[in-house]
Amino acid sequence: MDWLQIFSNSLSSILSPATIGYALAALGLAVHFGYAGLLNMGIAGFMAIGAYGYAISSLSFGFPWWLAILVGLGASAIFALILGVPTLRLRGDYLAIVTIAAAEVVRLLFLTTAFDEYTGSADGLSGYQGSFRDANPIPDGIYGFGPWMYTANEWWVRIMGLVTLAIAVLVVWMLMRSPWGRVLKGIREDEDAVRALGKNAFAYKMQALVLGGVLAAAGGIVYALDRAASPGVYVTSLTFFVWTALLLGGAATVFGPLLGSLIFWVLQTFLSNFLPALVQAGVLPFMSQIQAGTLRFILVGVALMLLVIFMPQGILGNKKELTFVK
Repeated sequence: MDWLQIFSNSLSSILSPATIGYALAALGLAVHFGYAGLLNMGIAGFMAIGAYGYAISSLSFGFPWWLAILVGLGASAIFALILGVPTLRLRGDYLAIVTIAAAEVVRLLFLTTAFDEYTGSADGLSGYQGSFRDANPIPDGIYGFGPWMYTANEWWVRIMGLVTLAIAVLVVWMLMRSPWGRVLKGIREDEDAVRALGKNAFAYKMQALVLGGVLAAAGGIVYALDRAASPGVYVTSLTFFVWTALLLGGAATVFGPLLGSLIFWVLQTFLSNFLPALVQAGVLPFMSQIQAGTLRFILVGVALMLLVIFMPQGILGNKKELTFVK
């Protein structure tokens, strides 16, 4: 068993676009659930709209990368408005059912052959990175040290992802310390009391839904910057993975989603290397390497259940502050 390779692969995931994308999506979900109390189970839909908005704008319309990113973010804001108008008056389980259904509708729209010219259907979209890579100021070559050795284009993706994440964290941190954020927390705790104070709870929840949706779309764009945009990625399990990262770090926190995403992806990468290695070494003779690779998803599901039961506030959260929506 090559422990050095296993740990090297695990550590390299710290700066992966997937980790950064999940952190942005989890931060958006923190705005939805942790601060506004919206039980959104369709975060994968927002990520898909961001990624496909960027890819379609680049491929089909020839937009420059920065304008394509704005299109993806704008499309997610419009989706949040369309989704929020009829659903934000729902609470708890009903909102969760509607949002998970909406995300699946989005995925099926990208999967259908009716818009194959633009979406690529089941094949997805690729080859849209040209404009983004042309803007890369880093000279060609391989840079870094240890497990963090990347090409100039790979560093460009990571740098832009980290800058986006830093801006998102700053914006959410400032908003949640403002009067707007305090009203949002009040809605999470007791919406009727906030209404009694003369606040328009629906408008605040709509603003939170749009803000969180835009952050999730940014995560979807970063996630797709160095790979293809495929409908097979934005499935329901993606939503559950983002929820796991959020609950692990702390739902009602700003930095919890970052920590949760980091731990989640390092563990995912570690298990995807470690479990097949155990099979190869004969420690798990009753399993194949494919089965061992799938086992990590079972472990993630068990971990999510244990988190909700025994540590719903997460690593950085305050148990007194977080109240699950009833």
